[in-house]
Amino acid sequence: MRPILLSGHERSLTQIKFNSDGDLLFSTSKDKIVCAWWSANGERLGTYSGHQGAVWTVDVSPNTTLLATGSADNTVRLWNIKTGECVKVWDFPTAVKRVAFSPDGSRLLAVTEKRMGFLGTIAVLDINYGENLNEQAAEPSLVITCEDSKATVAQWSFLAKYILAGHEDGSVSQYDPKTGEIVENIQIHEFDSAITDLQMSPDRLSFITASKDKSAKLISSRNLAILKTYTTDTPLNTASITPKKNFVILGGGQAAMDVTTTSARQGKFEARFWHSIVGEEVGRVKGHFGPLNTIDVHPAGTAYASGGEDGYVRVHHFDKSYFDFLYEVEREHLREQARK
Repeated sequence: MRPILLSGHERSLTQIKFNSDGDLLFSTSKDKIVCAWWSANGERLGTYSGHQGAVWTVDVSPNTTLLATGSADNTVRLWNIKTGECVKVWDFPTAVKRVAFSPDGSRLLAVTEKRMGFLGTIAVLDINYGENLNEQAAEPSLVITCEDSKATVAQWSFLAKYILAGHEDGSVSQYDPKTGEIVENIQIHEFDSAITDLQMSPDRLSFITASKDKSAKLISSRNLAILKTYTTDTPLNTASITPKKNFVILGGGQAAMDVTTTSARQGKFEARFWHSIVGEEVGRVKGHFGPLNTIDVHPAGTAYASGGEDGYVRVHHFDKSYFDFLYEVEREHLREQARK
Protein backbone atom coordinates (compact mmCIF):
# COMPACT_ATOMS: atom_id res chain seq x y z
CA MET A 1 0.00 0.00 0.00
CA ARG A 2 1.79 3.10 -1.19
CA PRO A 3 0.50 5.98 0.95
CA ILE A 4 -0.65 9.39 -0.21
CA LEU A 5 1.16 11.95 1.94
CA LEU A 6 -0.92 15.04 2.82
CA SER A 7 1.21 17.98 3.88
CA GLY A 8 -0.94 20.94 4.90
CA HIS A 9 -0.34 21.39 8.61
CA GLU A 10 2.59 22.96 10.43
CA ARG A 11 1.99 21.26 13.77
CA SER A 12 0.83 17.87 15.04
CA LEU A 13 -2.50 16.41 13.92
CA THR A 14 -5.32 16.13 16.47
CA GLN A 15 -8.13 14.41 14.53
CA ILE A 16 -9.02 13.29 11.01
CA LYS A 17 -12.45 12.33 9.71
CA PHE A 18 -13.91 10.93 6.48
CA ASN A 19 -17.36 12.09 5.42
CA SER A 20 -20.15 9.50 5.03
CA ASP A 21 -19.39 8.97 1.31
CA GLY A 22 -15.66 8.70 1.93
CA ASP A 23 -14.71 11.07 -0.90
CA LEU A 24 -13.66 13.85 1.50
CA LEU A 25 -11.24 13.83 4.42
CA PHE A 26 -11.06 16.58 7.04
CA SER A 27 -8.08 17.16 9.33
CA THR A 28 -7.47 19.35 12.38
CA SER A 29 -4.22 20.34 14.01
CA LYS A 30 -2.65 22.44 16.74
CA ASP A 31 -1.86 25.05 14.04
CA LYS A 32 -5.49 26.44 14.21
CA ILE A 33 -6.24 25.31 10.62
CA VAL A 34 -8.93 22.87 9.44
CA CYS A 35 -8.15 21.26 6.05
CA ALA A 36 -10.44 19.51 3.54
CA TRP A 37 -8.94 16.96 1.11
CA TRP A 38 -10.03 14.70 -1.71
CA SER A 39 -9.39 11.26 -0.25
CA ALA A 40 -8.82 9.59 -3.66
CA ASN A 41 -5.72 11.61 -4.61
CA GLY A 42 -4.84 13.76 -1.59
CA GLU A 43 -5.56 17.06 -3.32
CA ARG A 44 -6.39 19.82 -0.86
CA LEU A 45 -9.81 21.38 -1.45
CA GLY A 46 -9.39 24.25 0.95
CA THR A 47 -9.20 25.35 4.57
CA TYR A 48 -11.59 26.62 7.21
CA SER A 49 -9.96 29.50 9.08
CA GLY A 50 -11.27 31.28 12.14
CA HIS A 51 -10.21 29.45 15.29
CA GLN A 52 -7.81 31.33 17.57
CA GLY A 53 -6.28 28.27 19.22
CA ALA A 54 -5.36 24.64 18.56
CA VAL A 55 -8.25 22.79 16.90
CA TRP A 56 -8.74 19.57 18.84
CA THR A 57 -11.61 17.87 17.08
CA VAL A 58 -13.74 17.66 13.93
CA ASP A 59 -16.88 15.85 12.74
CA VAL A 60 -18.96 15.88 9.55
CA SER A 61 -22.76 15.81 9.42
CA PRO A 62 -24.20 12.64 7.82
CA ASN A 63 -25.37 14.59 4.74
CA THR A 64 -21.96 16.34 4.33
CA THR A 65 -23.60 19.77 4.67
CA LEU A 66 -22.07 20.95 7.95
CA LEU A 67 -18.68 20.59 9.59
CA ALA A 68 -18.23 20.96 13.35
CA THR A 69 -14.93 21.78 15.03
CA GLY A 70 -13.89 22.27 18.66
CA SER A 71 -10.89 24.27 19.80
CA ALA A 72 -8.63 25.46 22.61
CA ASP A 73 -10.16 28.92 22.01
CA ASN A 74 -13.21 27.63 23.98
CA THR A 75 -15.54 27.53 20.97
CA VAL A 76 -17.43 25.08 18.79
CA ARG A 77 -17.69 26.34 15.23
CA LEU A 78 -20.17 25.14 12.64
CA TRP A 79 -19.11 25.49 8.99
CA ASN A 80 -20.92 25.33 5.68
CA ILE A 81 -18.78 22.69 3.95
CA LYS A 82 -19.47 23.93 0.39
CA THR A 83 -18.85 27.64 0.94
CA GLY A 84 -16.37 27.51 3.84
CA GLU A 85 -18.48 30.02 5.76
CA CYS A 86 -18.63 29.78 9.54
CA VAL A 87 -22.39 29.76 10.20
CA LYS A 88 -22.36 29.55 14.01
CA VAL A 89 -19.99 29.93 16.97
CA TRP A 90 -20.85 28.57 20.42
CA ASP A 91 -18.75 29.83 23.33
CA PHE A 92 -17.84 27.65 26.32
CA PRO A 93 -15.93 28.38 29.55
CA THR A 94 -13.10 25.96 28.64
CA ALA A 95 -11.53 24.18 25.65
CA VAL A 96 -13.63 21.79 23.55
CA LYS A 97 -11.86 18.42 23.14
CA ARG A 98 -14.38 16.36 21.12
CA VAL A 99 -17.43 16.97 18.91
CA ALA A 100 -19.72 14.33 17.37
CA PHE A 101 -22.93 14.46 15.32
CA SER A 102 -25.78 12.11 16.23
CA PRO A 103 -26.53 9.35 13.66
CA ASP A 104 -29.28 11.46 12.02
CA GLY A 105 -27.27 14.69 12.30
CA SER A 106 -29.96 16.50 14.30
CA ARG A 107 -27.78 16.94 17.40
CA LEU A 108 -24.14 17.63 18.12
CA LEU A 109 -22.33 16.80 21.34
CA ALA A 110 -19.33 18.77 22.59
CA VAL A 111 -16.96 17.60 25.34
CA THR A 112 -15.46 20.46 27.33
CA GLU A 113 -12.28 20.46 29.42
CA LYS A 114 -12.08 20.60 33.22
CA ARG A 115 -10.13 23.76 34.01
CA MET A 116 -10.04 27.04 35.97
CA GLY A 117 -12.70 25.96 38.44
CA PHE A 118 -15.05 24.62 35.78
CA LEU A 119 -15.99 20.94 35.74
CA GLY A 120 -15.83 19.01 32.46
CA THR A 121 -19.15 18.77 30.63
CA ILE A 122 -20.84 17.14 27.64
CA ALA A 123 -23.07 19.73 25.95
CA VAL A 124 -25.75 18.75 23.41
CA LEU A 125 -26.58 21.26 20.67
CA ASP A 126 -29.62 21.07 18.37
CA ILE A 127 -28.66 21.45 14.69
CA ASN A 128 -30.80 23.14 12.01
CA TYR A 129 -30.48 22.22 8.31
CA GLY A 130 -33.08 24.70 7.06
CA GLU A 131 -32.66 27.18 4.22
CA ASN A 132 -30.72 29.53 6.48
CA LEU A 133 -27.91 27.55 8.11
CA ASN A 134 -27.05 30.60 10.25
CA GLU A 135 -30.23 30.09 12.28
CA GLN A 136 -28.88 27.75 14.94
CA ALA A 137 -29.87 27.37 18.59
CA ALA A 138 -28.14 29.91 20.83
CA GLU A 139 -27.66 27.59 23.83
CA PRO A 140 -27.20 23.84 24.39
CA SER A 141 -30.42 21.89 24.89
CA LEU A 142 -28.68 19.72 27.50
CA VAL A 143 -25.50 19.96 29.59
CA ILE A 144 -24.17 16.86 31.37
CA THR A 145 -21.68 17.70 34.14
CA CYS A 146 -18.98 15.08 34.78
CA GLU A 147 -18.45 15.41 38.53
CA ASP A 148 -16.35 12.31 39.30
CA SER A 149 -13.96 12.26 36.34
CA LYS A 150 -13.97 14.50 33.29
CA ALA A 151 -14.98 13.04 29.92
CA THR A 152 -12.14 13.00 27.40
CA VAL A 153 -14.08 11.55 24.42
CA ALA A 154 -17.74 10.83 23.62
CA GLN A 155 -19.98 9.43 20.89
CA TRP A 156 -23.60 8.50 20.14
CA SER A 157 -24.73 4.86 20.32
CA PHE A 158 -27.16 3.11 17.93
CA LEU A 159 -30.29 5.23 17.25
CA ALA A 160 -28.79 7.87 19.60
CA LYS A 161 -30.15 5.81 22.52
CA TYR A 162 -27.14 6.65 24.70
CA ILE A 163 -24.30 9.11 24.84
CA LEU A 164 -21.17 7.02 25.43
CA ALA A 165 -18.27 8.79 27.15
CA GLY A 166 -14.71 7.76 27.98
CA HIS A 167 -13.20 9.38 31.07
CA GLU A 168 -9.84 10.47 32.38
CA ASP A 169 -9.94 7.76 35.08
CA GLY A 170 -10.27 4.95 32.49
CA SER A 171 -14.00 4.38 32.96
CA VAL A 172 -16.78 4.46 30.35
CA SER A 173 -20.28 5.87 30.93
CA GLN A 174 -23.68 5.62 29.29
CA TYR A 175 -25.82 8.76 29.59
CA ASP A 176 -29.47 9.27 28.73
CA PRO A 177 -29.41 11.92 25.94
CA LYS A 178 -32.86 13.24 26.93
CA THR A 179 -32.35 13.73 30.67
CA GLY A 180 -28.56 13.68 30.99
CA GLU A 181 -28.77 11.09 33.76
CA ILE A 182 -26.04 8.47 34.02
CA VAL A 183 -27.29 5.00 33.11
CA GLU A 184 -24.09 3.02 33.71
CA ASN A 185 -20.45 3.62 34.56
CA ILE A 186 -17.88 0.82 34.36
CA GLN A 187 -14.11 0.81 34.93
CA ILE A 188 -12.92 -0.44 31.54
CA HIS A 189 -9.21 0.44 31.55
CA GLU A 190 -6.68 0.62 34.37
CA PHE A 191 -7.63 3.23 36.96
CA ASP A 192 -6.34 6.71 36.09
CA SER A 193 -5.31 5.59 32.56
CA ALA A 194 -7.09 8.20 30.43
CA ILE A 195 -9.20 7.03 27.50
CA THR A 196 -7.76 8.78 24.47
CA ASP A 197 -10.18 7.73 21.71
CA LEU A 198 -13.64 6.22 21.29
CA GLN A 199 -14.90 5.19 17.83
CA MET A 200 -18.09 3.39 16.85
CA SER A 201 -18.57 0.32 14.69
CA PRO A 202 -20.61 0.99 11.49
CA ASP A 203 -23.85 -0.22 13.14
CA ARG A 204 -22.99 1.57 16.42
CA LEU A 205 -23.79 -1.60 18.41
CA SER A 206 -20.20 -1.72 19.62
CA PHE A 207 -17.29 0.67 19.96
CA ILE A 208 -13.56 0.62 20.55
CA THR A 209 -11.58 2.61 23.10
CA ALA A 210 -7.87 3.41 23.20
CA SER A 211 -6.04 4.21 26.42
CA LYS A 212 -2.75 5.26 27.93
CA ASP A 213 -2.63 1.83 29.64
CA LYS A 214 -1.37 0.41 26.29
CA SER A 215 -4.62 -1.40 25.50
CA ALA A 216 -7.68 -1.02 23.30
CA LYS A 217 -11.05 -2.58 24.17
CA LEU A 218 -13.99 -3.59 21.99
CA ILE A 219 -17.14 -2.87 24.01
CA SER A 220 -20.89 -3.45 23.61
CA SER A 221 -22.93 -0.25 23.33
CA ARG A 222 -25.92 -1.95 25.02
CA ASN A 223 -24.40 -2.91 28.39
CA LEU A 224 -20.72 -1.84 28.25
CA ALA A 225 -19.57 -5.48 28.30
CA ILE A 226 -15.95 -5.92 27.17
CA LEU A 227 -16.01 -8.08 24.04
CA LYS A 228 -12.27 -8.11 23.29
CA THR A 229 -9.01 -6.65 24.61
CA TYR A 230 -6.00 -5.78 22.43
CA THR A 231 -2.82 -5.26 24.48
CA THR A 232 0.21 -3.52 22.94
CA ASP A 233 3.64 -2.33 24.10
CA THR A 234 3.03 1.39 23.76
CA PRO A 235 0.48 3.98 25.02
CA LEU A 236 -2.40 4.23 22.51
CA ASN A 237 -3.84 7.50 21.22
CA THR A 238 -6.36 6.16 18.71
CA ALA A 239 -8.27 3.07 17.59
CA SER A 240 -10.68 2.43 14.73
CA ILE A 241 -12.88 -0.45 13.51
CA THR A 242 -12.76 -1.50 9.83
CA PRO A 243 -16.19 -2.05 8.24
CA LYS A 244 -15.36 -4.71 5.61
CA LYS A 245 -12.84 -7.00 7.31
CA ASN A 246 -12.59 -8.22 10.90
CA PHE A 247 -9.79 -5.83 11.80
CA VAL A 248 -9.20 -2.99 14.22
CA ILE A 249 -6.39 -0.47 13.65
CA LEU A 250 -4.51 0.92 16.64
CA GLY A 251 -2.08 3.82 16.79
CA GLY A 252 0.02 5.57 19.42
CA GLY A 253 3.58 5.92 20.62
CA GLN A 254 5.65 7.36 23.43
CA ALA A 255 5.22 11.05 24.21
CA ALA A 256 7.88 13.24 22.58
CA MET A 257 9.69 13.81 25.87
CA ASP A 258 10.06 10.04 26.41
CA VAL A 259 11.18 9.13 22.90
CA THR A 260 14.68 7.82 22.23
CA THR A 261 16.34 7.58 18.84
CA THR A 262 15.56 3.85 18.82
CA SER A 263 11.80 4.25 19.31
CA ALA A 264 11.01 4.66 15.62
CA ARG A 265 13.17 1.66 14.76
CA GLN A 266 11.44 -0.43 17.39
CA GLY A 267 8.11 0.12 15.67
CA LYS A 268 6.55 2.46 18.21
CA PHE A 269 5.08 4.71 15.50
CA GLU A 270 3.33 2.12 13.34
CA ALA A 271 -0.35 1.58 12.64
CA ARG A 272 -1.10 -1.83 14.11
CA PHE A 273 -3.70 -4.13 12.53
CA TRP A 274 -5.33 -6.63 14.88
CA HIS A 275 -7.84 -9.35 14.03
CA SER A 276 -10.90 -8.13 15.94
CA ILE A 277 -12.30 -11.61 16.68
CA VAL A 278 -9.17 -13.72 17.21
CA GLY A 279 -7.48 -10.91 19.12
CA GLU A 280 -4.04 -11.27 17.53
CA GLU A 281 -1.88 -8.71 15.75
CA VAL A 282 -1.68 -9.46 12.01
CA GLY A 283 0.41 -6.60 10.60
CA ARG A 284 1.88 -3.11 10.94
CA VAL A 285 2.22 -0.16 8.60
CA LYS A 286 5.22 2.14 9.04
CA GLY A 287 5.61 5.72 7.90
CA HIS A 288 5.11 8.33 10.62
CA PHE A 289 8.10 9.91 12.38
CA GLY A 290 6.25 10.45 15.64
CA PRO A 291 3.30 9.06 17.60
CA LEU A 292 0.05 8.43 15.72
CA ASN A 293 -2.58 10.73 17.21
CA THR A 294 -5.60 9.86 15.09
CA ILE A 295 -6.84 7.16 12.71
CA ASP A 296 -10.05 6.98 10.68
CA VAL A 297 -11.23 4.27 8.28
CA HIS A 298 -13.02 4.94 4.97
CA PRO A 299 -16.75 4.14 5.49
CA ALA A 300 -16.60 1.59 2.63
CA GLY A 301 -13.58 -0.08 4.24
CA THR A 302 -11.38 0.53 1.19
CA ALA A 303 -8.81 2.82 2.84
CA TYR A 304 -7.66 4.30 6.11
CA ALA A 305 -5.92 7.53 7.07
CA SER A 306 -3.62 8.34 9.98
CA GLY A 307 -2.47 11.66 11.41
CA GLY A 308 0.68 12.00 13.47
CA GLU A 309 2.70 14.18 15.76
CA ASP A 310 4.93 14.78 12.72
CA GLY A 311 2.25 17.00 11.10
CA TYR A 312 1.46 14.64 8.21
CA VAL A 313 -1.70 12.80 7.19
CA ARG A 314 -1.07 9.50 5.41
CA VAL A 315 -3.89 7.95 3.34
CA HIS A 316 -3.54 4.25 2.54
CA HIS A 317 -5.83 2.72 -0.08
CA PHE A 318 -5.97 -1.04 0.53
CA ASP A 319 -4.74 -3.23 -2.32
CA LYS A 320 -6.12 -6.61 -3.42
CA SER A 321 -3.99 -8.67 -1.03
CA TYR A 322 -5.65 -6.93 1.93
CA PHE A 323 -9.11 -8.07 0.83
CA ASP A 324 -7.85 -11.56 -0.10
CA PHE A 325 -6.23 -12.08 3.31
CA LEU A 326 -7.94 -14.69 5.45
CA TYR A 327 -6.90 -15.56 8.96
CA GLU A 328 -6.40 -19.30 9.60
CA VAL A 329 -9.54 -19.42 11.75
CA GLU A 330 -11.55 -17.92 8.88
CA ARG A 331 -10.04 -20.41 6.43
CA GLU A 332 -11.05 -23.29 8.71
CA HIS A 333 -14.58 -21.88 8.95
CA LEU A 334 -14.82 -21.74 5.13
CA ARG A 335 -13.56 -25.33 4.91
CA GLU A 336 -16.24 -26.41 7.38
CA GLN A 337 -18.89 -24.64 5.32
CA ALA A 338 -17.65 -26.35 2.15
CA ARG A 339 -17.80 -29.80 3.83
CA LYS A 340 -21.40 -29.22 4.83
